[in-house]
Amino acid sequence: MSEMPVSTIIQLPWWFFFVVHLLLSASSDAKDFDIDSQDVKRSQFPDNFLFGTATSSYQVEGGYLDDGKGLSNWDVFSHVPGNIKNNENGDVADDDYHLFLEDIEIAHSLGVNSYRFSISWARILPRGRFGELNPSGIKFYNNIIDNLLLRGIEPFVTIFHHDHPQELEDRYGSWLSPLMQEDFVLFAETCFKNFGDRVKYWITINEANQFAEMAYVRGLYPPARCSAPFGNCSVGNSDIEPFIVLHNMLLSHAKAVKLYREQFKPEQGGSIGLIAHSHMYEPLRDGEADLQAVKRALAFTVGWAIDPLVFGDYPPEMRQYHGSELPRFSPEETEYVKGSIDFIGINHYSTLYAKDCIHSHCVLGGDHFIRGFAYTTGERDGILIGEPTGVERFYVVPRGMEKIVDYVSKRYNNMPIYVTENGYSPPQTEQVPDLLHDVNRIKFHRSYLAALARAIRNGADVRGYFVWSLMDNFEWTGGYSATFGVYHVDRQTLKRTPKLSSKWYEDFLSNRSQGSNRDGFNNIKEGSKRSLKSKNIIITRTEAKETEM
Repeated sequence: MSEMPVSTIIQLPWWFFFVVHLLLSASSDAKDFDIDSQDVKRSQFPDNFLFGTATSSYQVEGGYLDDGKGLSNWDVFSHVPGNIKNNENGDVADDDYHLFLEDIEIAHSLGVNSYRFSISWARILPRGRFGELNPSGIKFYNNIIDNLLLRGIEPFVTIFHHDHPQELEDRYGSWLSPLMQEDFVLFAETCFKNFGDRVKYWITINEANQFAEMAYVRGLYPPARCSAPFGNCSVGNSDIEPFIVLHNMLLSHAKAVKLYREQFKPEQGGSIGLIAHSHMYEPLRDGEADLQAVKRALAFTVGWAIDPLVFGDYPPEMRQYHGSELPRFSPEETEYVKGSIDFIGINHYSTLYAKDCIHSHCVLGGDHFIRGFAYTTGERDGILIGEPTGVERFYVVPRGMEKIVDYVSKRYNNMPIYVTENGYSPPQTEQVPDLLHDVNRIKFHRSYLAALARAIRNGADVRGYFVWSLMDNFEWTGGYSATFGVYHVDRQTLKRTPKLSSKWYEDFLSNRSQGSNRDGFNNIKEGSKRSLKSKNIIITRTEAKETEM
């Protein structure tokens, strides 16, 4: 091989040296991150596979009272001292409400063919069904959708991602009341009417199981309802209320899907699903008791949210131990709940051990029905199940990705799956230079993608993968301390700065030509209308979770 001219060396791009460093350092940490000896490639995934990044309204938008937006549950909750780390809030967040064009251009620069975001309920229906539609909110999301499509990026839209108008809580207790179903269906219908001619992928509810867990078991999310031993709240019942909440969520989802399929899908031709937060579990010990604990842990998390939507009832693992806590669907409800998803979304970050609590003593509520009589932990005999991250109990366990996808695929008859979130936050001791040189995030995504590719080779019908997140954002009760983004956001200036992982993702995606999913998976009806609605479309160039279940 001839020598490289000196001038060529000088002109190498800055990221070349980072990549060389990455390749040299990867071998020393390979054991910790469980990386296959063969690197993962874009070519290992189907041509029409969706690769994207994900955000949500409250976590990135800011503009919390701008242009007619109403107060959301998170606007109120985050302003109560002590609820959020460092007393931070999402009033400004990443100011995506004003900087959305820059953020879309950042996503475009990565080469993604899809972008997942959510609609702020309080921005388009500030008072739910008790007030008027907010035209400014509709215009904002029309601008996002149209500018994504102009860049060849498929909008993947979540209707409810933890935030709703505070008035619904004040009037009737939000998700604890069946009245919430009527409000949610109106919200969903408003989205279908205004955006559905261009949106072909809908998520009704993000992490229904996790929302019930965090807001009504542990009391860490609004409305902060819980009871001992799960949390210290002034009101609530952790053994009863989560089941009521999830039941209302599932009925809300099913009613919205019924409406969509009857009134909108024939013309719009999209698909619709729901997301479950999905840890994988492994037995703490090799005995049969802990193997059964794993089955219960999965059924009481993933199955709790998805079984009714596929089979029409809660998991048999739950019914086996049910008391009066677990609601029942009426025959009429079963009719429209069963089969009410076109695909399953899973947000997967980590794996935990599960210990049986039926035949042995457990602490921290593991012996309660809501926990499936299983205690989960990331430690066995003083050894962690994987490398720790910046979020408690989010350990790096790549094999869990293959296992959870295989579990979901087999349990639900190989229904289409989208991995709607997967991401890494470094330990919170790292400083900005280390945050930008995020080698461990690259290792995380590379190893988890390799595991996902194995699951696909084994027959799982996986159709998309979304990195959480496009940029560092407001991570709920953790405030801005956890940093999942492939772009760093300066909290003082809000300047977006690419991390090394953004370049890795761009290079990974460029290994194959990028095409949209227009002809993939038969999601779009031939001849369906796809016009751009916004009158003022601007294209610019820039210079450029949560805790355990």
